[in-house]
Amino acid sequence: MTSDQDRPRISVVIPTYNRCEMLRTTLEHLTRQQLPAAEFEVIVADDGSSDATAEVVRSFADRLRVKYHFQEDLGFRAGTARNAGAALATAPILFFLDTGPLFGTDLLLHHLAAHSRDTERRAVIGYAHGYSPEKDTSWVTEAVERLGPEETVARYADDPDFRDVRHEQLMNVKAGTDLLPWRLFWTINCSLRLADFRAVGGFDERFHGWGGEDTELGFRLARHGVRFEVGEDAWVVDLPHEREQFDLWEQFAQNMLHFLAEHREPVVEIGWALAVQHLFISYEEDYRALVEWQERARDTDIAAELAEAVRHVPAGAKIAVLGAGAEIPAAVPPAIVLDFDASLLAKATASGRHTGHHTMGLRTPLPDQSVDAVIVTSRMAGLWDRWRTELLAEARRIGREVHVPDGF
Repeated sequence: MTSDQDRPRISVVIPTYNRCEMLRTTLEHLTRQQLPAAEFEVIVADDGSSDATAEVVRSFADRLRVKYHFQEDLGFRAGTARNAGAALATAPILFFLDTGPLFGTDLLLHHLAAHSRDTERRAVIGYAHGYSPEKDTSWVTEAVERLGPEETVARYADDPDFRDVRHEQLMNVKAGTDLLPWRLFWTINCSLRLADFRAVGGFDERFHGWGGEDTELGFRLARHGVRFEVGEDAWVVDLPHEREQFDLWEQFAQNMLHFLAEHREPVVEIGWALAVQHLFISYEEDYRALVEWQERARDTDIAAELAEAVRHVPAGAKIAVLGAGAEIPAAVPPAIVLDFDASLLAKATASGRHTGHHTMGLRTPLPDQSVDAVIVTSRMAGLWDRWRTELLAEARRIGREVHVPDGF
């Protein structure tokens, strides 16, 4: 058992798969940290490599406090690998780092400093210079090889082509104006307290393939009361490597669907819909629009509108109402009521007459063709221009008929 005196201050968990030379470079940079090697540990979590990864890790045993965990290759299971690595961690601070990015000698000190300023629980989103998968950043490799990571950052930090793809959103988090900082908690470079990681159960190991598992972890951390902070000084430089971007988006969209299945609420629906569209950067903007419309629409009375719509649905038909609001008129038979406002939905279902789902209608939990008619109300007006195509597609998926207000 490690004594308190010998316990490291920070545990670095690096998932990897068949990138032994990239891993070698990452580990080499860790040997150059200003933080003494005795004060941190490195845990390489191997997702089933068949190359020389194990030998590379062993070659650093005399320079780093290094541990190695291997799991069978059953496909892309980065979250599972990270969990296995975190299970071996003994430091109070857990730092996730991808294989490949390079960094300065003070990276670990900056992550530690962020967690030592006060007693508030926080997660640190480290900056990733050059991380922009859809841009041509091939020049970054040459620059880093010629200048080293520190000089590269000093020279190009303000170059838009060198910025983290999340740059604008990260600056909003730093300013305290971003509503969804957890969506930016990407494991290329991030840290948190080990106790918080364990309290929320770590990564959901049902995520397979690329993307989403770190976003979902961030979501649960936020619900646990963890605050998110941007670590601009705790930076890495992402070096370009081969990515099949279209295939990655497909995997990401599938994983976001799993995220939604676990957390049925509008904020996650938006994330799933954006992943399907190969978008993600507008997430906060779209969610903010929903929040603002929810406030504006709170007192919208659609009872008379709904009673009239029901008159055009055959008796005995199974009905779903999208944008149901709080007051369901007596003329409406027992129905499935769907609304983006949880407080109004609770009132609509309080009598037990109707079944409710908290959803904005982009992806409901209802099966295909499970209702005879979907009635869309004018409570959806403020969302219609942005999401018309998606809302209609979902309504037609679950309902045999779709009724929308005049003018929609």
